Amino acid sequence: MINERIRFPQVLVIDSDGSNLGTMSSSQALNLADEQELDLVCISPKANVPVVKIIDYGKYKFEKKKREQENKKNQTVIETKEVRLTVNIGQHDIDTKAKKAREFLEDGQRLKVSLRFRGKELQNKKPWYEVMNKFIESLSDVSEVDRQPVLNRIFLDAYLKSTVKKKKQLNK
Repeated sequence: MINERIRFPQVLVIDSDGSNLGTMSSSQALNLADEQELDLVCISPKANVPVVKIIDYGKYKFEKKKREQENKKNQTVIETKEVRLTVNIGQHDIDTKAKKAREFLEDGQRLKVSLRFRGKELQNKKPWYEVMNKFIESLSDVSEVDRQPVLNRIFLDAYLKSTVKKKKQLNK
């Protein structure tokens, strides 16, 4: 809420330099802000006595947007890639999928390994964990288990995280 939209009978006013001007009516605070050619912005509307501050609202919004952009630029985003397996997968297929998964993990990405079930494959649990453990063991040198395998409807999902440093990309 800014300027005329502040409709509280009494407000606690803070000046642009941070000094406390005390409690006064909203109209008095608005007149004080107009004298300084600044805006009256509600900082804490749910306080016992709502707190308002006299600031340049346009400048405040600009600085806030700049801070958010700077924070967004400095954060790192870790993607989660997925590799899907089936219970009746052959050894060569496991090796091929493990090779691709290794590339993802070496790039510093997180990996979701999904084992999909069809029909009556849900009845016998022994092959599930054999396939999943075989796949996880083949990647044990570049990853560690972030989340143990958990059954979600028709998928057995496990998450792996990378243990290698992310490759540095060359700027060309």
